[in-house]
Amino acid sequence: MPDSRARQRPLLPLSLALPAAAAAALLMDLSYPDTAVWVLVFPATALLLIALIGRRAGGALAVGSVYGVIFFGLLVSFTSRYLGPLPWAALSVLEGVLTAVALILITFAYRWIPRALPGLWARLLLLPAVVAALWVGRELFVGSWPYGGFPWARLGMSQAESPLAHVASWIGVSGLSFLMVFVVALVIQVVRERVWRRPTALVAPVIVAVALLLTPLFPTTVSGSMRIAAVQGNGPSGYFDERKPYSLIDAQTDATEPFYGEDVDLLVWPEGSLDFDPFQSESLARRMSAIASRIGAPLLANAATERDGLFYNTSLLWAEDGATGQLHDKRHPVPFGEYVPDRPFFNALAPDLIGLIQREYTPGSNAPVVDVDGVKVGLAICFDVIYDDVINEGMAEGAEVLVFQTNNADFRGTDENLQQLAFARMRAIETGRSVVNISTVGTSQVIRPDGSTVSSLDAGKAGALLEDVELRSGLTAGVALGPWIQQILLWGGLGALAFGWLRARRR
Repeated sequence: MPDSRARQRPLLPLSLALPAAAAAALLMDLSYPDTAVWVLVFPATALLLIALIGRRAGGALAVGSVYGVIFFGLLVSFTSRYLGPLPWAALSVLEGVLTAVALILITFAYRWIPRALPGLWARLLLLPAVVAALWVGRELFVGSWPYGGFPWARLGMSQAESPLAHVASWIGVSGLSFLMVFVVALVIQVVRERVWRRPTALVAPVIVAVALLLTPLFPTTVSGSMRIAAVQGNGPSGYFDERKPYSLIDAQTDATEPFYGEDVDLLVWPEGSLDFDPFQSESLARRMSAIASRIGAPLLANAATERDGLFYNTSLLWAEDGATGQLHDKRHPVPFGEYVPDRPFFNALAPDLIGLIQREYTPGSNAPVVDVDGVKVGLAICFDVIYDDVINEGMAEGAEVLVFQTNNADFRGTDENLQQLAFARMRAIETGRSVVNISTVGTSQVIRPDGSTVSSLDAGKAGALLEDVELRSGLTAGVALGPWIQQILLWGGLGALAFGWLRARRR
């Protein structure tokens, strides 16, 4: 069995650890759409952990920076589509450095936990659990800070097409991330400790792996159906698209016309589907009322609205006799996309880019639900789909189906829309709800509660979907327990690390 000193040495010299971190970043990016080879998450995580083991803080920072900057640079390359390399580089470096700083704690865990508790089972089970909990803590940190965070690259979200996705319905996306890292860290410890010499010690990793693969979807109750029409107008909705007055509603109306006369309960248009604020444009309001009348159902649309001198990204329910009074404002406007935090500072750095963002959107505070003839419809606007608080609040309000309205026009020709679609699929599985994901330019889909696709519209084409969408009631364990699991993992990982440090010092 390896001695304690050998366990503290780096598994790889820094000259090999840095290329290993780069390879981990490449494999990790390939596990997300559009390549979406989900199984590559596991060798990617293993390479990164192996590169971190035995490092001091400086070496861990170097390894984490190589991994983080390359991974985010590849994953969010879509941000350079219109604005050029500067925003893309800034986001990649920021997220990469934050990731690197948080990964130092994992290196400390590999150093302190074996010293504090030198027994085999502590090294075999407790150490991987602490490492996995710290990984989740890193995801929560990067996903909440600064300016609300960017929870785009959570490990569990890579599993939308894998047999592991159902686990999220029991313990949430963060719980799935924890188990995935735990399995990888456990396998690494099995090899380091040469556990194959003790066959009984292999029982734990085998049980965990089998449980992950065979976990069924958490059951929810079918409560009816709603006939939903979702329209992808493919209009000029991009930030730099040239457009004429009413060109957005014209595109949406043209794509909606085939449904006139059909039996429809709810008509859904995407984010950015209206040219103006309908509360301040009588002509636009009349057109929306006429469309709701001809379709025979309320219209759920989206526009930039102004109230009391503040601007909001608003989804609103509109009936044939006008506004219903039901609306939801986007909870997490995108920093440097929908508003500029600390504008004077950043304007001094890049005045040309910052000057493009004139309108400052205010975060909403109203509930992300609308009531359609007694059925609660949960909402998330564009990137809000990646924030747990929005989804959980909609579920707490009794949502029986989820509608995600998005505008991917600024990312045409990239894989951004497919990445976001994968998050929507994971939300369906996690909540046990059908999801209608409708985009201005695609890709749009109706998704079953098990994550499978009912129908789809390709990107770059106008079209519409009409489906009897299954309604469901009851909360999954992933929704009910997910926030608690996150807090237990966050503080449990930090607490275990602090305990390991104190006990290691005493020993």
